[in-house]
Amino acid sequence: MKKLRKLWLVSVVLLTFLLTACGASNSDNTNTGFVQNSAPAMSSAAPAGTSVQSDFNSEEYKSVAENNYYNPVDSPLSTFSIDVDTASYSNVRRFLSDGQLPPTDAVRIEELVNYFTYDYPQPTGNAPFSITTEVSKCPWNNEHYVALVGIQGKTMDLNKAPSSNLVFLLDVSGSMDEPNKLPLIKKSMDMLVDQLRDNDRISIVIYSGSAEIVLDSVPGDKKAKIRKVIDSLQAGGSTAGGEGIQLAYNLAQKNFIKEGNNRVILCTDGDFNVGISSDEELSKLIESRRDQGIYLSVMGFGTGNYKDSKMETLADKGNGNYAYIDTLLEANKVMANQISGTLFTIAKDVKVQIEFNPTKVKEYRLIGYENRILNKEDFKDDSKDAGELGAGHTVTALYEIVPTTAGALPQGSDQLKYQKVDPKESSEWMNVNLRYKLPDSDVSQTMTKAVTAYEFSEKPSSNLGFSCAVAEFGLLLKSSEYKGNSSYKQVEDLARLYRGSDKDGYRGEFIQLVDMASNLK
Repeated sequence: MKKLRKLWLVSVVLLTFLLTACGASNSDNTNTGFVQNSAPAMSSAAPAGTSVQSDFNSEEYKSVAENNYYNPVDSPLSTFSIDVDTASYSNVRRFLSDGQLPPTDAVRIEELVNYFTYDYPQPTGNAPFSITTEVSKCPWNNEHYVALVGIQGKTMDLNKAPSSNLVFLLDVSGSMDEPNKLPLIKKSMDMLVDQLRDNDRISIVIYSGSAEIVLDSVPGDKKAKIRKVIDSLQAGGSTAGGEGIQLAYNLAQKNFIKEGNNRVILCTDGDFNVGISSDEELSKLIESRRDQGIYLSVMGFGTGNYKDSKMETLADKGNGNYAYIDTLLEANKVMANQISGTLFTIAKDVKVQIEFNPTKVKEYRLIGYENRILNKEDFKDDSKDAGELGAGHTVTALYEIVPTTAGALPQGSDQLKYQKVDPKESSEWMNVNLRYKLPDSDVSQTMTKAVTAYEFSEKPSSNLGFSCAVAEFGLLLKSSEYKGNSSYKQVEDLARLYRGSDKDGYRGEFIQLVDMASNLK
């Protein structure tokens, strides 16, 4: 009897242990499964103003409040820096392709719109770019209008382009040991090697626990030698990104080509954790080298610990562009199809300042560009940094406009005792002013274009129609308070109607992404 009782007790203990273990296993599976990135969580370790996905997904995106409406009596001027970055679009595509809606802070509407090229005319004369304007009805609010300001950079014949001194700074730390990180970087670089000319020079710096030079200024015609070094790269170790940036800039300075294109190209997931790593420290370093004529472009790769906020900041401070490469097709777009825009700057510190006529415009709102807003005084301040325009690049900005009704007198929001605003009646809706510097100059030049009622069109061009579709898509993804009567169906209908020429298929792919987002929503 005692033996039976002892066996029974042992059986109960074993059964209890097995049940507890199974429960713990199930609990572990629940907590470590895929995190829904559409619900970002804040982390106490995150920098202020940065959203972090969760404990299992440390991706970081800068939180920025949307632009408000402004009354042109009180605020007649809207001033911002141009933005040619496209990283947000391909990152949004990555989320949707993975079956998830992107975090709202990952959606920068201007980068969605500027992912696409538009049919703007080439500049004439000595100007580095042309200005196109257009006004039409707002698709998501029938009582409002949308005004387009388009900039077209002059295309460049690569055979006549300046020689390039390129230093690739490659992250080979342990976090890069994933198929969509270092292996994709190596394939992307292979595409760029095909574009190198005999008079170009290429260097490669790698960093993990420390930084080292693995290729020092090899001519572009030594493609086999360059590829051999690329193929030999392997991932492992910690991430001394700050040390790598310093070494890459020193190498670029040593091999500096006077009147050439001197550029560091950083390829990373942005996760720096050894040495100089704060945004402020890195920004100071990059700004000092920018003033010496060495620019920085940033190519982002990977998922999970992706540091979007850091990489956007670095590219902005380095007078370069920021792209996110999620597929070989995107690598081909950035490193081959649009290589002149990626590498060659035709205008720097490009600023836009628009004056609105209150007799025509009751209120206005700039769609996107929230982290590119400048003070009105910055427009004429040549010491104030702004965005760069690459060869062949297009930049598009959209304003949502509340028109002044017939017979209505513009009124400011404040009743001033000693100041009276007396708006001047005019057929012009707004006046577009652009200020820029040529790449080798520190003195700015200006261009101006007035927008009149004659530029209003009941049926918008494919430029305005398609860019409105992309902007509306962004409003929906951000759950914007300004989305009006937006819908995914309306976005898809607009995109199909104004798809226009689509030789590379990018606009067709956009329509597929709209369908994905609609199904997820």
